[in-house]
Amino acid sequence: MRVVVTGNLGYVGTVMTPMLSEREFEVWGIDTGFYRDCILGPIDRTGVARQVQRDLRELTADDLRGADAIVHLGALSNDPTGELNPRLTDDINLKASVRLAELAKQAGVHRFVFASSCSIYGSSAAGGQLDETSEMNPLTAYARSKVDTERALSRMADDRFSPTFLRNGTAYGYSPRLRVDLVVNNLVAWAVTTGKVTLMSDGRAWRPLVHIQDMTRAVIAALSVPRERVHDQAFNVGREEDNWQVRDIAESVAKVVPASTVAFAEGVSADARNYNVSFAKIRRVLPEFQPQWSVELGIVELYEAFRKFALDYERFDGREFTRLKQLLHLIQEHRLDDQLMWLP
Repeated sequence: MRVVVTGNLGYVGTVMTPMLSEREFEVWGIDTGFYRDCILGPIDRTGVARQVQRDLRELTADDLRGADAIVHLGALSNDPTGELNPRLTDDINLKASVRLAELAKQAGVHRFVFASSCSIYGSSAAGGQLDETSEMNPLTAYARSKVDTERALSRMADDRFSPTFLRNGTAYGYSPRLRVDLVVNNLVAWAVTTGKVTLMSDGRAWRPLVHIQDMTRAVIAALSVPRERVHDQAFNVGREEDNWQVRDIAESVAKVVPASTVAFAEGVSADARNYNVSFAKIRRVLPEFQPQWSVELGIVELYEAFRKFALDYERFDGREFTRLKQLLHLIQEHRLDDQLMWLP
């Protein structure tokens, strides 16, 4: 199967691409290159049969023609970045995603796997686990863009176009194009570079967590089964065991990283984003999805990688591995305009 992966040079895509290739998918990559220089360790550059550097907003049907499926990762990729300019989040995460699907239909691409997010649930104040039928309560521009894109793609579903929505938990795990603006990665980085596992909230909020390799395993499962099993379906991606309160993540990090202790930033308060998620549907409908990682194993993986590649506080606190800081850097350097388009 020939698969287009958008955002293939990002945090998840850099890990996903070689994993897809190992499973004998032919991968075409499309990426605008915002984070191409943000590298902690060696990158596996095998497995991409064709690489296109282009903004999602500038794609044509010819960029997709001949592919069998699209895995759509490309987006402004987390809540703080999404709030940089909510209109831009709407343009890139929603409008460009819908246009990508329209181009896919024109080009005869039949399957479309959309990387959605459990952040669409927002808050589960009523208690209990949230499943794919639960009310969506997005609290940020990023989460709203995921809700609106799911709905728009669902309206496009027909005999020629089959979307699948993978609602990933909060990602974690080592990637050569690291992100430290994700909770597990962030807490391990604090511990390794300062000796303090520093929480920016009271730590009581719940998060479903999923390793980026297991995100890839969910994509492989969705692409490998008959389309009718996943046609116009949403799946929460993760494991019930990996619904964690943030303070418990911090405690686990402190147990792994020697001589580290849990600390709270000054003036912390509760995080409104608070959701505990059920993964029963993906176990039932897609038993081919077999996650291999736990949060505990992921913490060890990150700790060992940060030591191996000598992550220090200057790089941790710098712009390379925090998406919002990198985008602001490119704007300040006059490499991107205020619409996040590359300047000559």
